[in-house]
Amino acid sequence: MSTFSPVTEAMLEAFSEAWNRHDVDALMSFMTDDCVFQTPAGADAFGQRHVGRDAVRRAFAAVWEAVPDARWSDGRYLVHGDIGLSQWRFTGTQPDGTPIDVDGVDVFTFKDGKIQVKNAFRKARTAPAAGGVRP
Repeated sequence: MSTFSPVTEAMLEAFSEAWNRHDVDALMSFMTDDCVFQTPAGADAFGQRHVGRDAVRRAFAAVWEAVPDARWSDGRYLVHGDIGLSQWRFTGTQPDGTPIDVDGVDVFTFKDGKIQVKNAFRKARTAPAAGGVRP
């Protein structure tokens, strides 16, 4: 019989802190062996799906390659059984110099005290309409 600690909001906060340190080893310590990461964007309805430790590790590291100054702030966390939520603000700079500043959430599924699925969602910003008002 295996024993494990249940996931807590403090664990999700520590996971977020590892993102801000750009510490892929720490991030992977929170993930199950059969982990899945679903990105906020991609060709499919679920974004892009990365399955397994190696694929998830590469996808996590690719975030910092694409946005070297990536930062998550204003975190709020909720855990209920084997489901969790993380609400955050994502800022950084795209490779062309365009700033990023969006809100988002992660929906987590937990297994054996670790994150099995990280499903990320974030707001898509549009250019301001005439008069400076966003739709």
